[in-house]
Amino acid sequence: MDKRFVGIDLGLRSFDVAVRPDGLHWELPHTAAGIGAFISRVAKLHPQLVVMEACGNLERSLARSLERNGIPVAVMNPRQVRQYARSIGRLAKTDKLDAEVIARFAEFVQPVPRTRPNENAEEFRDTLARRQQLVAMLTAEKNRHRQADPSIRSGIARHIRWLSDALREIDEEIRQQQSHDSDRAERAQLLKTVPGVGSTISATLIGFLLELGKLDRRKIASLAGVAPFNRDSGVRRGRRAVWGGRAQVRRALYMSVITGIRCNPMIRTFYERLRDPGKPGKVALVACMRKLLTILNAMIRDRRPWQSELAGT
Repeated sequence: MDKRFVGIDLGLRSFDVAVRPDGLHWELPHTAAGIGAFISRVAKLHPQLVVMEACGNLERSLARSLERNGIPVAVMNPRQVRQYARSIGRLAKTDKLDAEVIARFAEFVQPVPRTRPNENAEEFRDTLARRQQLVAMLTAEKNRHRQADPSIRSGIARHIRWLSDALREIDEEIRQQQSHDSDRAERAQLLKTVPGVGSTISATLIGFLLELGKLDRRKIASLAGVAPFNRDSGVRRGRRAVWGGRAQVRRALYMSVITGIRCNPMIRTFYERLRDPGKPGKVALVACMRKLLTILNAMIRDRRPWQSELAGT
């Protein structure tokens, strides 16, 4: 029997589904009932993989429903899919055509499915996502407070205090959720042995990179969005660049490296070794992020704490 690959083009009110190589197509309402009907129908096809694009959390309910029913799913950066569409000459865009392109992408690229989280992991990830929202709102309000007219500053200040209290509460909730899961607590303790990796960064890596310790260094770097892609053609050698991946993980690695340059001798030495010959600062930072991720991946895989003499320089 041929392996089946499913592509989904998500919309706010409905979503289109295409199946390869069968050529099936159908449209369903983007509601709980529509998702339920889709799960029932697609489960009978036993697909090798279902692929959809990241759409600002619009994909969350559908992806989780697939995971809970044991159906492998990958959520892709839309840029990757559009580049694939251009490579096969598919420039027209309709919901039906987009679903077909995503199904073809699933069939020929076959990206790595997401690691299926348990319910506790989903709750933990939701709490982390809410923390990020609170931090973003708090930062925005502090910026407004600095620039606001004195007549409205007191109201903004009250909101800042409320957000600060909410942030403290959610930090405590994250600590509680982490301590009540022995495996998660153990991984957090291992990660926090690395200078520059604190409670928030370790929780983010554990929550949003479930594959940590389960993949090789190249795959984990690609998932995080810190793997360089070649831009070569003929004799031309273009600049390598990174893109895509999981933004939350990339931000956590960036903050860890920024801190690590000050307090982690291994990161500082590696960064300076790249900068001394004249490498741009951004290039050196990304290289440090990739090196740090490789080390963290090995630590979780081997269940070993940080050892600077084994990390290498």
